[in-house]
Amino acid sequence: MIQQRANMDWMLKDLATSVPQTRQVVVLSADGLRMAQWGADTDAADRIAAACAGLQSLAAAVATEFPQGDGRMRLVVIEMSGGFFYLMAAGAGAYLAVLADEGVDAGLMGQRMRDLVARIGEHLSSPPRSDEQAG
Repeated sequence: MIQQRANMDWMLKDLATSVPQTRQVVVLSADGLRMAQWGADTDAADRIAAACAGLQSLAAAVATEFPQGDGRMRLVVIEMSGGFFYLMAAGAGAYLAVLADEGVDAGLMGQRMRDLVARIGEHLSSPPRSDEQAG
Protein backbone atom coordinates (compact mmCIF):
# COMPACT_ATOMS: atom_id res chain seq x y z
CA MET A 1 0.00 0.00 0.00
CA ILE A 2 2.81 2.47 0.83
CA GLN A 3 4.55 1.66 -2.46
CA GLN A 4 1.34 2.28 -4.43
CA ARG A 5 0.85 5.65 -2.66
CA ALA A 6 4.42 6.71 -3.47
CA ASN A 7 3.90 5.75 -7.11
CA MET A 8 0.69 7.76 -7.32
CA ASP A 9 2.26 10.85 -5.76
CA TRP A 10 5.08 10.67 -8.35
CA MET A 11 2.59 10.29 -11.20
CA LEU A 12 0.61 13.29 -9.94
CA LYS A 13 3.79 15.36 -9.80
CA ASP A 14 4.47 14.39 -13.41
CA LEU A 15 1.03 15.70 -14.42
CA ALA A 16 1.50 18.92 -12.48
CA THR A 17 4.96 19.71 -13.79
CA SER A 18 3.98 18.99 -17.40
CA VAL A 19 1.17 21.60 -17.31
CA PRO A 20 2.33 25.08 -16.27
CA GLN A 21 0.07 26.91 -13.78
CA THR A 22 -1.01 23.70 -11.99
CA ARG A 23 -1.46 24.36 -8.27
CA GLN A 24 -2.79 21.14 -6.73
CA VAL A 25 -3.61 17.60 -7.80
CA VAL A 26 -5.64 15.21 -5.65
CA VAL A 27 -6.89 11.67 -6.21
CA LEU A 28 -9.94 10.83 -4.16
CA SER A 29 -12.40 8.01 -3.63
CA ALA A 30 -16.05 8.43 -4.58
CA ASP A 31 -16.91 9.01 -0.93
CA GLY A 32 -14.45 11.91 -0.64
CA LEU A 33 -11.38 10.33 0.92
CA ARG A 34 -7.98 11.58 -0.25
CA MET A 35 -5.91 8.78 -1.81
CA ALA A 36 -2.92 10.79 -3.11
CA GLN A 37 -1.92 14.41 -3.55
CA TRP A 38 0.58 16.82 -5.02
CA GLY A 39 1.06 20.51 -4.28
CA ALA A 40 -1.27 20.77 -1.30
CA ASP A 41 -0.86 20.19 2.38
CA THR A 42 -2.88 17.30 3.78
CA ASP A 43 -5.64 19.52 5.20
CA ALA A 44 -6.14 21.36 1.89
CA ALA A 45 -6.14 18.07 -0.04
CA ASP A 46 -8.72 16.64 2.37
CA ARG A 47 -10.97 19.70 1.89
CA ILE A 48 -10.68 19.38 -1.89
CA ALA A 49 -11.49 15.66 -1.73
CA ALA A 50 -14.55 16.24 0.45
CA ALA A 51 -15.87 18.99 -1.84
CA CYS A 52 -15.29 16.79 -4.89
CA ALA A 53 -17.49 14.04 -3.49
CA GLY A 54 -20.42 16.45 -3.51
CA LEU A 55 -19.59 17.77 -6.97
CA GLN A 56 -19.37 14.34 -8.54
CA SER A 57 -22.68 13.43 -6.96
CA LEU A 58 -24.34 16.56 -8.38
CA ALA A 59 -22.80 15.93 -11.80
CA ALA A 60 -24.06 12.34 -11.75
CA ALA A 61 -27.57 13.62 -11.00
CA VAL A 62 -27.40 15.96 -14.01
CA ALA A 63 -26.02 13.14 -16.19
CA THR A 64 -29.30 11.26 -15.76
CA GLU A 65 -30.95 13.97 -17.87
CA PHE A 66 -29.24 12.49 -20.93
CA PRO A 67 -31.37 9.38 -21.63
CA GLN A 68 -28.90 7.95 -24.16
CA GLY A 69 -25.95 8.35 -21.76
CA ASP A 70 -24.74 5.93 -19.14
CA GLY A 71 -25.46 8.29 -16.23
CA ARG A 72 -21.83 8.64 -15.20
CA MET A 73 -19.88 11.85 -14.76
CA ARG A 74 -16.71 12.01 -16.85
CA LEU A 75 -15.42 15.56 -16.45
CA VAL A 76 -16.46 18.69 -14.58
CA VAL A 77 -14.70 22.00 -15.26
CA ILE A 78 -15.40 25.08 -13.18
CA GLU A 79 -13.93 28.45 -14.07
CA MET A 80 -13.77 30.87 -11.18
CA SER A 81 -12.05 34.09 -10.34
CA GLY A 82 -8.39 33.12 -10.02
CA GLY A 83 -8.38 29.84 -11.88
CA PHE A 84 -9.93 26.57 -12.92
CA PHE A 85 -11.06 23.42 -11.17
CA TYR A 86 -11.15 20.07 -12.98
CA LEU A 87 -12.73 16.84 -11.74
CA MET A 88 -12.39 13.71 -13.86
CA ALA A 89 -13.51 10.11 -13.33
CA ALA A 90 -10.28 8.15 -12.91
CA GLY A 91 -10.99 4.48 -12.36
CA ALA A 92 -13.53 2.42 -10.47
CA GLY A 93 -14.73 4.62 -7.62
CA ALA A 94 -11.91 7.18 -7.92
CA TYR A 95 -11.56 10.72 -9.25
CA LEU A 96 -8.74 13.01 -10.28
CA ALA A 97 -9.06 16.67 -9.17
CA VAL A 98 -6.85 19.55 -10.30
CA LEU A 99 -6.74 23.21 -9.32
CA ALA A 100 -4.93 25.49 -11.76
CA ASP A 101 -4.26 29.21 -12.10
CA GLU A 102 -6.05 31.39 -14.67
CA GLY A 103 -3.18 31.14 -17.16
CA VAL A 104 -3.42 27.37 -17.53
CA ASP A 105 -3.80 25.93 -21.01
CA ALA A 106 -7.22 24.31 -20.54
CA GLY A 107 -6.85 22.04 -23.55
CA LEU A 108 -3.44 20.79 -22.43
CA MET A 109 -4.75 20.17 -18.91
CA GLY A 110 -7.67 18.10 -20.19
CA GLN A 111 -5.38 16.12 -22.47
CA ARG A 112 -2.81 15.41 -19.76
CA MET A 113 -5.52 14.38 -17.30
CA ARG A 114 -7.04 12.00 -19.88
CA ASP A 115 -3.58 10.60 -20.67
CA LEU A 116 -2.85 10.01 -17.00
CA VAL A 117 -6.17 8.28 -16.40
CA ALA A 118 -5.71 6.09 -19.50
CA ARG A 119 -2.14 5.20 -18.58
CA ILE A 120 -2.63 4.39 -14.93
CA GLY A 121 -6.39 4.20 -14.42
CA GLU A 122 -6.17 0.82 -12.74
CA HIS A 123 -3.96 2.36 -10.04
CA LEU A 124 -6.42 5.21 -9.57
CA SER A 125 -9.28 3.15 -8.27
CA SER A 126 -10.86 2.69 -4.90
CA PRO A 127 -12.88 -0.43 -4.14
CA PRO A 128 -16.04 0.20 -2.13
CA ARG A 129 -15.41 0.26 1.61
CA SER A 130 -17.03 -2.42 3.74
CA ASP A 131 -19.18 -1.43 6.73
CA GLU A 132 -16.33 -2.21 9.15
CA GLN A 133 -13.92 0.04 7.19
CA ALA A 134 -16.42 2.90 7.09
CA GLY A 135 -17.08 2.85 10.83
